[in-house]
Amino acid sequence: MNLAAGAKAAWPAGLALGLSLLGGLAAEALGLPAGWLVGGSAVVTVAALLGVPLAMPAPLRDAGFILVGLSMGSSVARDTLALIGQWPITMAALAVSLALIVGATGWVLTTRLGFDKRTALLASTPGHSSFIQGLALSGLGDARQIAVVQSIRILTLVIAVPLFVAVSAPSALVPVADPAPMDWLTLAWLAPVCALAGWIAIRLKVPAGFVIGAMAASTAARLGGLSEGAAPWFVVIPGFLVIAALIGSRFAGVTGDLLRRSLAGGLVATVLAVAISGSAAWVASLFVDFSFSEIWIAIAPGGLESMAGMGLALGYDPAFVVTHHAARLFMLALAMPMLMVAMRPPPEPRGR
Repeated sequence: MNLAAGAKAAWPAGLALGLSLLGGLAAEALGLPAGWLVGGSAVVTVAALLGVPLAMPAPLRDAGFILVGLSMGSSVARDTLALIGQWPITMAALAVSLALIVGATGWVLTTRLGFDKRTALLASTPGHSSFIQGLALSGLGDARQIAVVQSIRILTLVIAVPLFVAVSAPSALVPVADPAPMDWLTLAWLAPVCALAGWIAIRLKVPAGFVIGAMAASTAARLGGLSEGAAPWFVVIPGFLVIAALIGSRFAGVTGDLLRRSLAGGLVATVLAVAISGSAAWVASLFVDFSFSEIWIAIAPGGLESMAGMGLALGYDPAFVVTHHAARLFMLALAMPMLMVAMRPPPEPRGR
C-alpha cells in the first residue's frame, strides 16, 4: 500500500519532468535559445492548463536549484570582479526600472482592469514570489489571482526574452565556456558542499537560498582554484528541466474562470516589464562595458531561479546576473511592507 501511494505521489512529478524533457528536446532541435527552459516550460504549461496532473515536490525542486547553483558557480569568469566598478550604474537601472514597473503595472491593473489596490500592487511586484504570496495569504489581496498573474509574467519572460535577444542581438548568444568539463572527483566533493551551502542559506532565510548558497560555494571553489572546468551536461540539463517543469506546473489547477480573470493582468504585467526593463538595460548599456542583452537578463523581472538559469543557458556571467536579481529581492523586501502599510485604510473614528 505504501509503495502504491508513493508511486501515485511520484507520478505527477515524473510526468512534469518527462514533458519538460520532450519540450526541451524539441526546442533544442529547432535551435531555440535557452531551449531547455523555453521548450520545457511551454509544454508543461500547456499540459497543466489542459488538466494533466502535474506537480513539482519540494525535494526535487530544491535538488534542481542546487544543480543550477553549482553550474552557475562553475561558469563564473575568474576576472568577474574586473568590471564591478560599473555595477552601480546597472544597479541604478535596476532600481529605477523596478519602481517604474511596480507603479505603472499597479496603475493599469487598478484603473483599467478593475483589480483592487492591494491585489494590483502584489500582482505587479516582480519576483520574491514566496514573500508576495505570504502577504497575499495574510488577507492583503486575492492570493490565487496574484499567483496566476505572476506565473504568466514569469512564463512569458522565460519564453520571450531569449527569443527577442536571438532576433535583436544574435551574436550575444555565443557562449564562452570552459574547454573541458569538471572532473568526476571534483564533482563528487563539490556537489554535497553546494547542497550544504544551499541548506545553510535556506536556514538563514536567504531568498532563493538553494540557488544562491550552491552558487556561492561553487564560485568560491572556482575562484579559489579548488575546481576547474564547467559543470558537465548531466548536471546542467537536469537543473534546467526542473526549473522549466516548476514554471509550467504552477498552472496546475488553474480554472478557466481564474485564467480569464487573470490573463489580461498577466499580459499587461509582462508587456510593461519587458518594455521598462528593456529600456533601462539599453540606457545602462551606453555607459558600461556589459552588453544590452546581458544587462537585460540581469534586471528583467522574472524569478531569480528562472532568470539565473536563463543567464547560464545564454552564457552570461552568473555572478553579474544573480547579484542583480538578489538585489531586486532585497529592494522588494524593504519596500513592500512599507507600501502595504501605506495602503491600509485609515481607522474608522471612534464614536464619542
